[in-house]
Amino acid sequence: MSIANNVTRLLDSRKVKYTTYELPAEKLGALETARLLNVEAGAVFKTIVVIRDKPKKPLLVVVPGNSTVDLKSLAAALNEKKVFLPTEREAEELTGLQAGGISPLALIHKGFQVVIDSSAQDYEALHISGGQRGLNIKLPVVDLVKLTNARFAKVSQWVSAPE
Repeated sequence: MSIANNVTRLLDSRKVKYTTYELPAEKLGALETARLLNVEAGAVFKTIVVIRDKPKKPLLVVVPGNSTVDLKSLAAALNEKKVFLPTEREAEELTGLQAGGISPLALIHKGFQVVIDSSAQDYEALHISGGQRGLNIKLPVVDLVKLTNARFAKVSQWVSAPE
């Protein structure tokens, strides 16, 4: 039996084909998730909360597990002077979700702009948090973009070799 939550119910209601994966409920990084799922690290995407300088409005940036957000590239893509990363606690307060479970799918109706790193276009489907720790969802990239009204931009910087 797979985990059911607001994200899976949303995907079901929109008739999106997806696969759920149960993982340990502790906070796992994307690289650890990729290892546990035995998939390429670049196919597991993590959601990072980023804040614009003015106005201090948060957005969600979805980048490969083996990368970090390139804040300069992101600012340029958004025509912003500066963007910055909040603390983990601030990210949790802004989203209402625990770090390790932050997902654009869980925040669809909360007004967050979503930017997905352009490397996602190299995949037919990708892995992303299911909106809670311990739940990973694999779904088609086109459906993620459509559901979140996301845009693509080159906003990540590679940091480690895929496992």
